[in-house]
Amino acid sequence: MYAVIATGGKQYKVEKGDVIDVERLEGDTFTFTPVLLVNRGKVRATPSDLEGTAVTARALGEAKGPKITGFTYKSKSRQRKRWGHRQHYTTIEITDISVGSTKSE
Repeated sequence: MYAVIATGGKQYKVEKGDVIDVERLEGDTFTFTPVLLVNRGKVRATPSDLEGTAVTARALGEAKGPKITGFTYKSKSRQRKRWGHRQHYTTIEITDISVGSTKSE
């Protein structure tokens, strides 16, 4: 069974036991609701089908992404700027995907 969750402006397809890096989150345990899609033999994607559905996860640690560097300048005016960025991530493990009660089952 898998689910699609949204966090940090991105969507992730997850299964129980998956370890993924997401945008930095505060806390030790997380519950992702609303879930966008759940597949357990049959795809559930409508809001009425996904009512009461949640994905729980626990934090394993923090990580940093790759260093991104850039350089901007304007010719003939001696304006130069070198910049860099390194994104911070939280490593999480999916512990449970709970599906709410549905009328079709």
